[in-house]
Amino acid sequence: MTENSHNQEVGKIREDLALKYLLEREYELLERNYRAGKAEIDLLMKKGEELIVVEVKTRFNAILEPEKAVGKSKQKTLAAGIEEYLNSNALELNVRFDIIAINFYYGKVDITHFEDAFYPGFLS
Repeated sequence: MTENSHNQEVGKIREDLALKYLLEREYELLERNYRAGKAEIDLLMKKGEELIVVEVKTRFNAILEPEKAVGKSKQKTLAAGIEEYLNSNALELNVRFDIIAINFYYGKVDITHFEDAFYPGFLS
């Protein structure tokens, strides 16, 4: 197995876990791995009249929390991607940016959902 195929497999597993977590909480899946320009949005979900952009971050036995890996550059890229999605689908919904942090820690899985994790409109 190549490193790239291993990373893709791990990526699918982490997104499956995050998706299951969100579906159990009555979120609706709109898109998975949506690509727009440089952006790849892991999960696009809807709950009520809100469009939720979900970035999934995973670590294995890490001290640094996975959610801290979503820096300003990534936030700007996600914001540009969702703007393209809204325009191309002629949608006018409130948008929220969430992070699902998954930490595989000594055989256990810890999932933390950060709602309204960041606000890319305020980035400079």
